Amino acid sequence: MPENVCIGRTTTDTMLTSLRPGKDSYNEDEASELLGISRDRLHLLLDQNVFNDGSGKPSTINFRVSDLVLLEFWDRATPNTKVMRMPNRASV
Repeated sequence: MPENVCIGRTTTDTMLTSLRPGKDSYNEDEASELLGISRDRLHLLLDQNVFNDGSGKPSTINFRVSDLVLLEFWDRATPNTKVMRMPNRASV
């Protein structure tokens, strides 16, 4: 069985790197460090993609490896004129 893996940034690209086996969740500081982004950027990504229905973020958030993969995707996504983004649920 493979070890737990997580996203890690290098100077040129993103690659999967091994982490501590058995670690199931990561706090905000660990997640932002692993993703190579600031905590403010992490909060912005969460506000834009998860907590966009007008409700606030919980006081503490823990992330699984699959959450980090999505956050990495959202962080790297560039606007595409051929893709229409869904409006925020709060503005519908």
